[in-house]
Amino acid sequence: MEALALERKAEQNRELKERLLQLKKERNAIILAHYYQRDEIQEVADFRGDSFLLAQKAAQTDADVIVFCGVHFMGESAKILAPTKRVIIPDERAGCPMADMVNVEGLRALKKQHPGATVVAYINTSADVKSETDICCTSANAVKVIESVESDEIIWVPDKNLGDYVSKFTNKKMIIWEGYCNTHDMLTVKDVEEMKAQYPNAQFVVHPECRPEVAKLGDFIGSTTAIIKYCKESDCQEFIVGTEDGTGYQLRLDSPDKKFHFATKYLVCPNMKVNNLKKVVRCLETMQPEIYVPTDVADKARLSLERMLQVK
Repeated sequence: MEALALERKAEQNRELKERLLQLKKERNAIILAHYYQRDEIQEVADFRGDSFLLAQKAAQTDADVIVFCGVHFMGESAKILAPTKRVIIPDERAGCPMADMVNVEGLRALKKQHPGATVVAYINTSADVKSETDICCTSANAVKVIESVESDEIIWVPDKNLGDYVSKFTNKKMIIWEGYCNTHDMLTVKDVEEMKAQYPNAQFVVHPECRPEVAKLGDFIGSTTAIIKYCKESDCQEFIVGTEDGTGYQLRLDSPDKKFHFATKYLVCPNMKVNNLKKVVRCLETMQPEIYVPTDVADKARLSLERMLQVK
């Protein structure tokens, strides 16, 4: 019975992929998929990447339609950077709890308390918050972004764990918002220690969205893209991975002979995983749900994103 079910699933996926190719051609569409998406989505994506790479691709594409397989704020960023394109997402319920932890009213109040500070917002924020931001960043370029601004005082939103990590690489005063990633923040020292005992020859690679005491245990700390690159280039053959489990697709693709163990079974973002291949096909058929960002918000938010993209 199980074998029959797997065969049916494989046949269904083949049919969906054929339909997807047809729709992409008809719509002149491009599929962007975050590394945390299901394997079946990453397999059909034109580009896989982290928030930074996908923001670049959205800004550069000649396609008429962008299918953004990620969470809502990523679709907003794509629409802001490519305002003449239609941006659709597979499921409008794919939100980001961390992005919801900071709001415009709270940020404005903090800006009043620190009028000389530059606001640096992690890209994991809503379009409204980006419109109140001086410059955005991702985990891949956060240190470079902070060092690129003239102010010695930084208001950092919304991830306190990434903010703590970044603060170690700058002499600037960091005023850090109390947000966090629900998924990465679940990983504990105990989880890591148990995995290290189980796999003593493995290196621990960890995302800076994890708690500071967890990141401290890392043999390598870096963004999702940096972790993938490190594992590919390292002589080590075995890794304990401290980031969302969707990253396993690219890790296994790049290094099929290496072993990857995720630090806990809880490193799964339910918001990222709400998307699936069937929904990708359906959104291209219906051209819904479509991302809209009010012009006045988009114009302000675009400045913060474009400044990020200009940092080398």
